[in-house]
Amino acid sequence: MKSMKRFLIVATFATVAGAAWAADVGVSVSIGQPGFYGRIDLGNMPQPQLIYASPVIIQQAPVNVVRQPIYLRVPPGHEKKWDKHCRKYNACGQPVYFVEHDWYTNVYAPGYRSEHREHHEDGKDYGKEKKEKKEKKEKKEKD
Repeated sequence: MKSMKRFLIVATFATVAGAAWAADVGVSVSIGQPGFYGRIDLGNMPQPQLIYASPVIIQQAPVNVVRQPIYLRVPPGHEKKWDKHCRKYNACGQPVYFVEHDWYTNVYAPGYRSEHREHHEDGKDYGKEKKEKKEKKEKKEKD
C-alpha cells in the first residue's frame, strides 16, 4: 500500500514538473517582429523586393498540380542552400519567393503592425494604454 502511495506521489510530481518545464520552452516571435522568419501574407502590402526574380522550387509538383508561389523571409544564407532548409518551412514542393530583409524591416513589418494593432470599437489602442500603465507603475516603484 505504501509503495502504491509513493508511486502516485512521484508520478503526480513528475507530471506537474514536466508540464511546468514544457510551458517554459522559449520566446515566441510573431509576424511583424524583427526576428520573425517564415511565410508572409502580402495582403494589401506593396509588391515586395525579392532576392531572386524567379521563384525557387526544390521538388516539382506532380503533373496537373499547380502550386501558387509563397513569399518567405528566411535568415541570411538560407535561400542559397534552400534544399537544406526548405523542410523547416514546409516549402520544398512550393515555388518560393524570398523577400529582401530591408523590404521586410522597412515596409512589411511596420505595415503589418499598424494593420493588426489592438483596436477596439471606441478606437483606442489598448496595447499603448497598457504600456503606459506599466511604465507609470515602474516609475512609482523606483520612487
